Amino acid sequence: MKIILVCSAGMSTSMLVKKMRTAAEERGIKVNIDAVPESQLKNNLEGLDVVLIGPQVRYLEKKIREFVEPKNIKVDIIDSMAYGMVQGDKVLEQAINLK
Repeated sequence: MKIILVCSAGMSTSMLVKKMRTAAEERGIKVNIDAVPESQLKNNLEGLDVVLIGPQVRYLEKKIREFVEPKNIKVDIIDSMAYGMVQGDKVLEQAINLK
C-alpha cells in the first residue's frame, strides 16, 4: 500500500509520516508512506493507493480529487485532531479504511 500525505511544503507532515510508519511496523503492515507538497504529487502517482490531505491545505481537496480519483486513487482530509496530536496510528487507520 502506498500513501502520500499532501501539505503545503511537504515539511509539516514529516513527524506524522514517521509515526504512521512506526504504527504500520508494529501492526505488521507493509506500507510506503511519504509526505510531499501538492506541487510534487503528480511525480508520485506510480502505485499510489491513498492521498491524505493536511487539514491546513484542505482547500486543495477538489483539485486533488479531480486529478487522482480518475486514476482510482482514494482521497481524504486528514482528521484534524489526529493531525494536531500527531497520532500516526489513527491516520494510518484512516488511510486503510479508505482502501
